[in-house]
Amino acid sequence: MSLRFPLRDRDIVTEYPAFVMGILNATPDSFWASSRTGGVSGRSVAAGVERALRLAKEGADVIDIGGESSRPGSAYVSEDEELSRVIPLIEGIRRESAVPLSVDTRKSSVLVAALTAGADMLNDISGLSDDPAMARVAAGENIPVVIMHMKGSPKTMQENPAYDNALEEVAAWLAERASGAEAAGIRRDRIILDPGIGFGKRHEDNLSLIAGTRRIAAAGYPVMMALSRKSCIGTITSRDVPDRLAGTLTANILAVQRGATWLRVHDVAETRDSLAVLREIERYGHA
Repeated sequence: MSLRFPLRDRDIVTEYPAFVMGILNATPDSFWASSRTGGVSGRSVAAGVERALRLAKEGADVIDIGGESSRPGSAYVSEDEELSRVIPLIEGIRRESAVPLSVDTRKSSVLVAALTAGADMLNDISGLSDDPAMARVAAGENIPVVIMHMKGSPKTMQENPAYDNALEEVAAWLAERASGAEAAGIRRDRIILDPGIGFGKRHEDNLSLIAGTRRIAAAGYPVMMALSRKSCIGTITSRDVPDRLAGTLTANILAVQRGATWLRVHDVAETRDSLAVLREIERYGHA
């Protein structure tokens, strides 16, 4: 069974159990060095385009481009800085490829410029909360939106986060933000929910959200899991970022089995392989 999802002016389809979003960070400081292109020099743009083409060749359904690190403790970057990191990269990719592109931003001005340059969708880690104009712009452009949950901001989010019931609170917040997005004119079939693993969460909260993916999916929107090489995987495996691939793949497959239909990852080829294995085994399981 294939999955279909509408972008602004085309649909994407996959024969795998989930869409794969490849990560491309136009930053000098994102936590996984291999995802960075950093800076704004021509060399960095060329490196970013090269990575994007590699991710597309490996099978990324969408490539997510961000110009502002959201690792714990990071601060906002200026609009000008974010634009200088993101827009030349999108333009460079568009000269070489029609691969769908997402822009990871909290600023509507960056979204507008990215869409003009050739981006297809928005990934907003603030869940459309930081910029009052964001939902209006997204609705007007008829683009898909990833609504992510975050408690606090990247600079402060890991300073003693607390929940009574993380799964229920996050699921309720996401459902409320999705309803608000629809009220602003964003089409229901273009909304994706992301519980924000590692964004203002304790270790036990992260695991509860992964295990409870079905609860989040019960709102009726596609669910994205962005677990790639994150600290919760490191805590479980006692491994540093470069050695967290196996743990990431396992957690991703468990999330997909519980209803996630989007995976945001650094390692596209390996993720596709794991989804291929799941797909083939599930075919026999439902025979």
